[in-house]
Amino acid sequence: MDSAMDNKLMTQRSGLARLGLDQGDARVLVVGLGVTGVSVIKFLQQNKVEVAVIDSRDNPPGLAVVEQSYQDVAVFTSGFNHSVFEAATHIIVSPGVSLDEKEIQAAAERGVPVFGDIDVFAVCVDAPVACITGSNGKSTVTTLLGEMARHAGFDVRLGGNLGTPALELLTEQVADLYVLELSSFQLERTSQLRANVAAVLNVSADHMDRYSNITSYSDAKERVLYGDGVAILNRADDLVREMALATERKLTSFALDKPTAGDYGVLMMDGESYLSKGDEAIIASAELKIKGTHNIQNALAAIAMADNLGIARTAQKQALRSFVGLAHRTQWVADINGVSWINDSKATNPGACLAALEGLPAPIILIAGGDGKGAGFALLSDAVASQVSLLVLIGRDASRLQEELNTTTPFVMADTIEQAVKLAAQAATEGDSVLLSPACASLDQFDNYQQRGERFSAAVMELQE
Repeated sequence: MDSAMDNKLMTQRSGLARLGLDQGDARVLVVGLGVTGVSVIKFLQQNKVEVAVIDSRDNPPGLAVVEQSYQDVAVFTSGFNHSVFEAATHIIVSPGVSLDEKEIQAAAERGVPVFGDIDVFAVCVDAPVACITGSNGKSTVTTLLGEMARHAGFDVRLGGNLGTPALELLTEQVADLYVLELSSFQLERTSQLRANVAAVLNVSADHMDRYSNITSYSDAKERVLYGDGVAILNRADDLVREMALATERKLTSFALDKPTAGDYGVLMMDGESYLSKGDEAIIASAELKIKGTHNIQNALAAIAMADNLGIARTAQKQALRSFVGLAHRTQWVADINGVSWINDSKATNPGACLAALEGLPAPIILIAGGDGKGAGFALLSDAVASQVSLLVLIGRDASRLQEELNTTTPFVMADTIEQAVKLAAQAATEGDSVLLSPACASLDQFDNYQQRGERFSAAVMELQE
């Protein structure tokens, strides 16, 4: 074993000691497989910590990998066996598993430490960490900040809720910067995270099938602000603005209004808008490849984070001028007969749909619907009334969506995404935008939001044939 690997393992074992995982009798139970569960098993095995895994599903994702590559790991499926939980000294819960599960609650009451993979990452990482959370825009800001860092010559690693599990970022070579996108599910089981720079982009109703109310959901997001460092907050969002900061954490804000000194916003100069820090105009909005006012906010958040991480302004501008956005996030698909077709399938909650509607010019034909996850749709009513000329509704909650919007905007129902595209095409005229922004999850009709967006885009492209 070479010295770099030795140093890495020494750092990790020192961190694991903070969680009590350096003890010879430590027995960790990972609850929930999938990519996160597998990453925890791999990491603990590398550090010679005894680990087992349990999943309520019969054939959970990642099972074959564990059975093939980690044959000494005990695997329990098809339910949560009480005796398995009783044997654990520590429990690491994957984000997809609710902390309200009876066996997890009982273990916590017995004094068993219960946490998530982000806490393991937090105690083992040995370089600056930037974290981004919010109901919408997380992936865009995470990726954009990563591009800024790369243009500045940083060795930067991106992960968390975005693609690569956090623990897989901790390779033999220590990075210059780690950037994590974090969901409320990841944050609610985190207590050790102390991000150098942490951003909360916005909070709107999401995952209301998992949280009792929006306050508990917002409280989970607020955990990203623990410890010292810098907080980057959306001053135009009431729930974000009310979040409590540790006395050691400094505050910087962003929004679309004119910023005060030290904060970020939009300045108007000679009839043109500029992304700005205080009175410093940084870049014209027109130079951004990503469109919509919501993406101006995303860019402002990324600039604020980059400034506080020592990323040069020239590198920031290079990224801003070249970043075209992410798939399924207000992604341009085609212009056909003067009609713009836009794929925003990642809009899996009403807040994301609202951001797209407010950020794009009217008139819009909106394709929406799916699994509402218990969220209310009334907050879309004003934007639909002012921006939308036709609603094309799909999925399980299509009727509830139409009822809660309580609008005079015309609507039609579609059985499939392909039928929705055809109905929108029949109604669209030159100058319209057809926007897929469902305000709902996709699992009632699709494998995931990506498949929904891909089928929408494929149906649009067939219109050209």
